[in-house]
Amino acid sequence: MCCDTVNRGVAYADGKIFLHQADTTVVALDAKTGKVVWSVKNGDPKKGETNTATVMPVKDKLIVGISGGEFGVRGSVTAYSIADGKLLWRGYSMGPDSDTLIDPEKTTHLGKPVGADSGLNTWEGDQWKIGGGTTWGWYSYDAEENLIYYGSGNPSTWNPAQRPGDNRWSMTIFARDADTGVAKWVYQMTPHDEWDYDGINEMILTEQEIDGKARKLLTHFDRNGFGYTLDRVSGELLVAEKYDPAVNWATEVVMDPKSDQYGRPQVVAQYSTEQNGEDVNSTGICPAALGTKDQQPAAYSPKTQLFYVPTNHVCMDYEPFRVSYTAGQPYVGATLSMYPAPGSHGGMGNFIAWDGKEGKIKWSLPEKFSVWSGALATAGDVVFYGTLEGYLKAVDSNTGKELYRFKTPSGIIGNVMTYTHGGKQYVAVLSGVGGWAGIGLAAGLTNPNEGLGAVGGYAALSDYTALGGTLTVFSLPN
Repeated sequence: MCCDTVNRGVAYADGKIFLHQADTTVVALDAKTGKVVWSVKNGDPKKGETNTATVMPVKDKLIVGISGGEFGVRGSVTAYSIADGKLLWRGYSMGPDSDTLIDPEKTTHLGKPVGADSGLNTWEGDQWKIGGGTTWGWYSYDAEENLIYYGSGNPSTWNPAQRPGDNRWSMTIFARDADTGVAKWVYQMTPHDEWDYDGINEMILTEQEIDGKARKLLTHFDRNGFGYTLDRVSGELLVAEKYDPAVNWATEVVMDPKSDQYGRPQVVAQYSTEQNGEDVNSTGICPAALGTKDQQPAAYSPKTQLFYVPTNHVCMDYEPFRVSYTAGQPYVGATLSMYPAPGSHGGMGNFIAWDGKEGKIKWSLPEKFSVWSGALATAGDVVFYGTLEGYLKAVDSNTGKELYRFKTPSGIIGNVMTYTHGGKQYVAVLSGVGGWAGIGLAAGLTNPNEGLGAVGGYAALSDYTALGGTLTVFSLPN
């Protein structure tokens, strides 16, 4: 499975604990006894279908996704009955309308009906059947609108020359009816993805005023380096701006609704990995395939109305190659190398405060390595995040000024959390470097210029931290 044997958590509802296992078994446990209440198989590991994502209970349903885009699987989101595990609906990322649960007249893309078989007619032949668009990230739910929001990942293969067309609906934000699974609206952020910019990062739901009018918003920090703000009821695109100045694969996203390019990124030919239907080797692409932000979640403070975003400041060289599909075998079709973005502070990450209504960075804190932990914003105007060297840091939410730091035993890729117990507030974080950022350290690499492949400069982590897993808990003064 790709990439590392990770799992992003469990969920609780109706007296049950829910876990989606790596082999795609969805399990419901009695929360008091641990006894298995029901279990179902959500996919077929023999075809490369696995799971790394968490699950989300919504009313009487459990929402689950699927992983395996690097093995040529077809992404989907599925709803199971919380009571007995019965499959209630499944919406695929691509395929005929009956598979995608897209209504050609009522489902909209940037305000217009998508038309018949929108998940088929931008694919060549049967490529959609192994099209990727997996859903290994995060899910959000608006109870008032009864809509579920999530993103789909990269199309398969990583070699864009082997899959002409926009490859809908990979790299797409979906808004689906929780009861039926039918899509209300979709927005494809990166048509015909050429860089492995999965669109699965979290969808943050807020209510803010725009031009004096209260709006229900969805903000998404995509791996492609653009921060998006949409009206989550209608799917209207309100903001699409770069949240790292190093991003260079596209100049902008067209925001004029009258343009035939509306909503599309304007790709810079120099950083395209395909020219005239042929794959080409490209250098200096920013961001790298791991994205300006990977799966590490951002946070939002209603007090400051700012988002706090852990980011990667990393670029890449990308070499596509022809690859054949065999069920259950890697179906990647590219090699790449990653390195810090040129210029700037020379580091591989920043922790930023972002105004989602203006699409602007308010402040930015440079870090030596990518900021791979989730952020936590608190009502006390303190924001917490962790670093790959292992520091837990607390900063002022308005200015970014560092207030406190503590060195934990290993690099932090987990999410900082807070809770109260006995009238006292605590902050906790799991440290234990792993995943993409920890590959070099786990493999024993110490020279940042040796055997890098897709490891980038992370091999140098051995100079700053060690492997291991530790829970560190802090008590806050009353």
